[in-house]
Amino acid sequence: MYDYLKGILSQVTANYIVVEVAGIGYRINVANPYSFSEQLHQELQVYLYHLVREDAQLLYGFHTEAEKAVFLNLISVSGIGPTSALAIIAVDDNEGLVRAIDNNDVTYLTKFPKIGKKTAQQMVLDLAGKFTDSKEIAVKKTQISIKENTALEEAMEAMLALGYKAAELRKIKKFFEGTTDTAENYIKSSLKMLMK
Repeated sequence: MYDYLKGILSQVTANYIVVEVAGIGYRINVANPYSFSEQLHQELQVYLYHLVREDAQLLYGFHTEAEKAVFLNLISVSGIGPTSALAIIAVDDNEGLVRAIDNNDVTYLTKFPKIGKKTAQQMVLDLAGKFTDSKEIAVKKTQISIKENTALEEAMEAMLALGYKAAELRKIKKFFEGTTDTAENYIKSSLKMLMK
């Protein structure tokens, strides 16, 4: 089982990043790939979860051990797979997540993609009281200095990959037309709008 990788970030896409270690490129699925963009072509350390299935071996990556801990708690819930867990982490509101779980706020939890009422109730049942350490819910926030004209398109592509519906995203996209920002910030703002 892998704990972390340390290598050169060679690629950032809407769905994953690629970290090169000793000439081998590792494809790592992450919650918000563009949050790693600042370190493109530089050395970085990514905390890992290694999933082995009959048809595939997949790597999931995290900025911090705390972020990984949140992910592991989420996938321990029946009905939540790695993709849904990443979508929840991508909202970047883990304090709100913990508050919703501890307060039995099923309505809030069902706003996450692919989380129905039954799964939300299971989250409350399985995870209430498990996020007692505030350090565990702290997620590293990375600022990106590079601005691109395609940032909004990249953000929408990443949101689709997280499981949000195209119809929802078209409304969000119209709201941001004429603005300039990073893909990471567009994703964060979009997720916050969708959670309201």
